[in-house]
Amino acid sequence: MPIVVNLDVMLAKRKVRSRDLAEQVGITEQNISLLKSGKVKGVRFDTLEKICAALDCQPGDILEYRPEPEE
Repeated sequence: MPIVVNLDVMLAKRKVRSRDLAEQVGITEQNISLLKSGKVKGVRFDTLEKICAALDCQPGDILEYRPEPEE
């Protein structure tokens, strides 16, 4: 998939644990884990907003577009 989730990078940069982020955002730690692994099909804007507020970052710091190479 050409959208890459860099949530684990932002967590490390901010020295925030997944558990703490989950509490601040109001979602389960399991959902944070799924986001980090990129195993989700989408994320709600209000959830993304809360994550960005908690980590003091921009959506582009968490989500990255990497086009797939043409065959």
